[in-house]
Amino acid sequence: MLYSEKVMDHFTNPRNVGTMENADGVGEVGNAKCGDIMKIFLKINDDVIEDVKFSTFGCGSAIASSSMATEMIKGKPLSQALELTNKAVVEALDGLPPHKIHCSVLAEEAVKAAIKDYYDKNGIAYDESLFPQEHDCEHCGE
Repeated sequence: MLYSEKVMDHFTNPRNVGTMENADGVGEVGNAKCGDIMKIFLKINDDVIEDVKFSTFGCGSAIASSSMATEMIKGKPLSQALELTNKAVVEALDGLPPHKIHCSVLAEEAVKAAIKDYYDKNGIAYDESLFPQEHDCEHCGE
Protein backbone atom coordinates (compact mmCIF):
# COMPACT_ATOMS: atom_id res chain seq x y z
CA MET A 1 0.00 0.00 0.00
CA LEU A 2 1.31 3.41 -0.93
CA TYR A 3 1.16 6.18 1.62
CA SER A 4 0.60 9.80 0.63
CA GLU A 5 3.53 12.22 0.68
CA LYS A 6 1.92 13.94 3.67
CA VAL A 7 1.73 10.70 5.65
CA MET A 8 5.38 10.00 4.84
CA ASP A 9 6.37 13.56 5.74
CA HIS A 10 4.59 13.47 9.12
CA PHE A 11 6.01 10.01 9.82
CA THR A 12 9.62 10.87 8.97
CA ASN A 13 9.46 14.45 10.33
CA PRO A 14 6.76 14.39 13.00
CA ARG A 15 5.74 17.75 14.43
CA ASN A 16 5.30 18.46 18.14
CA VAL A 17 6.94 15.23 19.33
CA GLY A 18 7.82 14.89 22.97
CA THR A 19 6.38 15.16 26.43
CA MET A 20 5.50 18.19 28.51
CA GLU A 21 6.10 18.77 32.18
CA ASN A 22 3.19 20.33 34.04
CA ALA A 23 0.84 19.88 31.09
CA ASP A 24 -2.63 21.35 31.66
CA GLY A 25 -4.23 18.28 30.10
CA VAL A 26 -2.95 14.82 29.22
CA GLY A 27 -4.82 12.23 27.19
CA GLU A 28 -3.71 8.65 26.67
CA VAL A 29 -5.60 6.22 24.46
CA GLY A 30 -5.09 2.88 22.80
CA ASN A 31 -3.63 -0.22 24.31
CA ALA A 32 -0.85 -2.68 23.79
CA LYS A 33 -3.30 -5.22 22.35
CA CYS A 34 -3.89 -3.24 19.17
CA GLY A 35 -0.30 -2.02 19.22
CA ASP A 36 -0.90 1.73 19.12
CA ILE A 37 -0.71 3.96 22.18
CA MET A 38 -1.00 7.74 21.90
CA LYS A 39 -0.40 10.33 24.55
CA ILE A 40 -1.21 14.01 23.97
CA PHE A 41 -0.04 16.84 26.24
CA LEU A 42 -1.71 20.26 26.19
CA LYS A 43 -0.63 23.66 27.49
CA ILE A 44 -3.78 25.79 27.68
CA ASN A 45 -4.00 29.54 28.20
CA ASP A 46 -7.29 31.47 28.17
CA ASP A 47 -9.11 28.47 26.68
CA VAL A 48 -6.64 28.29 23.77
CA ILE A 49 -4.19 25.46 23.10
CA GLU A 50 -0.93 27.35 23.37
CA ASP A 51 1.29 24.29 22.93
CA VAL A 52 0.81 20.60 22.26
CA LYS A 53 3.14 17.61 22.29
CA PHE A 54 2.58 13.96 21.56
CA SER A 55 4.21 10.66 22.32
CA THR A 56 3.03 7.74 20.20
CA PHE A 57 4.00 4.11 20.26
CA GLY A 58 2.76 2.61 17.04
CA CYS A 59 3.02 2.33 13.29
CA GLY A 60 3.82 5.07 10.80
CA SER A 61 0.13 5.87 10.31
CA ALA A 62 -0.31 6.33 14.07
CA ILE A 63 2.67 8.68 14.25
CA ALA A 64 1.55 10.63 11.17
CA SER A 65 -2.02 10.89 12.55
CA SER A 66 -0.74 12.16 15.92
CA SER A 67 1.56 14.68 14.25
CA MET A 68 -1.17 16.00 11.95
CA ALA A 69 -3.75 16.18 14.76
CA THR A 70 -1.40 18.27 16.92
CA GLU A 71 -0.76 20.64 14.01
CA MET A 72 -4.52 20.99 13.47
CA ILE A 73 -5.29 21.98 17.09
CA LYS A 74 -2.25 24.09 18.00
CA GLY A 75 -3.25 27.71 18.59
CA LYS A 76 -6.96 26.86 18.45
CA PRO A 77 -9.62 27.44 21.11
CA LEU A 78 -10.69 24.30 22.96
CA SER A 79 -14.17 24.47 21.42
CA GLN A 80 -12.59 24.20 17.95
CA ALA A 81 -10.15 21.45 19.00
CA LEU A 82 -13.12 19.43 20.27
CA GLU A 83 -14.55 19.49 16.74
CA LEU A 84 -11.51 17.64 15.37
CA THR A 85 -12.63 14.42 13.69
CA ASN A 86 -10.67 11.44 12.51
CA LYS A 87 -12.04 12.15 9.01
CA ALA A 88 -10.47 15.63 9.09
CA VAL A 89 -7.14 14.08 10.11
CA VAL A 90 -7.34 11.51 7.29
CA GLU A 91 -8.22 14.24 4.75
CA ALA A 92 -5.37 16.45 5.97
CA LEU A 93 -3.01 13.50 5.45
CA ASP A 94 -4.41 12.95 1.92
CA GLY A 95 -5.82 9.61 2.98
CA LEU A 96 -4.86 6.49 4.90
CA PRO A 97 -5.23 2.84 3.92
CA PRO A 98 -8.58 1.43 5.16
CA HIS A 99 -6.93 -0.84 7.73
CA LYS A 100 -5.09 2.17 9.19
CA ILE A 101 -8.13 4.44 9.70
CA HIS A 102 -8.20 3.41 13.38
CA CYS A 103 -4.95 5.38 13.82
CA SER A 104 -6.78 8.61 13.00
CA VAL A 105 -9.59 7.59 15.40
CA LEU A 106 -6.99 7.24 18.17
CA ALA A 107 -5.63 10.71 17.37
CA GLU A 108 -9.12 12.22 17.71
CA GLU A 109 -9.72 10.30 20.96
CA ALA A 110 -6.33 11.34 22.43
CA VAL A 111 -7.02 15.03 21.77
CA LYS A 112 -10.46 14.76 23.38
CA ALA A 113 -9.09 12.79 26.34
CA ALA A 114 -6.49 15.53 26.97
CA ILE A 115 -9.16 18.26 26.87
CA LYS A 116 -11.39 16.21 29.18
CA ASP A 117 -8.46 15.80 31.58
CA TYR A 118 -7.98 19.59 31.58
CA TYR A 119 -11.69 20.14 32.29
CA ASP A 120 -11.66 17.54 35.08
CA LYS A 121 -8.52 18.98 36.73
CA ASN A 122 -10.01 22.48 36.69
CA GLY A 123 -13.57 21.58 37.66
CA ILE A 124 -14.94 22.89 34.35
CA ALA A 125 -18.37 21.53 33.44
CA TYR A 126 -18.72 19.89 30.03
CA ASP A 127 -21.08 17.90 27.90
CA GLU A 128 -20.26 14.19 28.40
CA SER A 129 -21.49 13.40 24.88
CA LEU A 130 -18.52 15.33 23.41
CA PHE A 131 -16.15 12.69 24.70
CA PRO A 132 -15.91 9.10 23.50
CA GLN A 133 -16.06 6.33 26.05
CA GLU A 134 -13.16 3.94 26.46
CA HIS A 135 -11.47 2.99 23.19
CA ASP A 136 -12.89 -0.23 21.83
CA CYS A 137 -10.21 -2.21 20.04
CA GLU A 138 -12.87 -4.25 18.28
CA HIS A 139 -13.15 -1.30 15.90
CA CYS A 140 -9.45 -1.39 15.16
CA GLY A 141 -9.94 -4.41 12.97
CA GLU A 142 -6.86 -5.98 14.54
